[in-house]
Amino acid sequence: MFITVMFGAGCWELVNPWCSLVTLTAHLKQRGQVAPDATIALLAKDGHLVSLGEGLEEGASSAASMGSSLLQERGVYVLVQIIKGEDGAPIRYESLLENLDNCYPDLAEELRWLSGLPTTGSRRRRRMCSRRGQQEQGTPSRSRRVGSLASRTR
Repeated sequence: MFITVMFGAGCWELVNPWCSLVTLTAHLKQRGQVAPDATIALLAKDGHLVSLGEGLEEGASSAASMGSSLLQERGVYVLVQIIKGEDGAPIRYESLLENLDNCYPDLAEELRWLSGLPTTGSRRRRRMCSRRGQQEQGTPSRSRRVGSLASRTR
């Protein structure tokens, strides 16, 4: 199992998430040149944000503290820094991949929306509708696919 993490000026790295979240987070912070005390997350290409700060607290179960339990196999993610607002200011999400607006405009808009910043709106609405439609339809379960293939071969 591996994931692809993008950061910097078009840099990317294959990462094996079958390790503790502490190890995975430390490695990504080092590769992304992020301060050791910073909070990071991974933004999937479908807009799903995975915070790597969760599961690091003491007493977390071993399964929950593994990177593989949070990340999709062969998924592609953008490294994001979470900047906590001071004195009641909102949390900001900052991409650590340069030129996110040019490379992945939908993801850039998702980060703006998560940060409470103005967005163009139409692109987000369109994407959310298509995501909702995909969830409603869903993909056929594996057993149905196998069953339909078996019935065709008879």
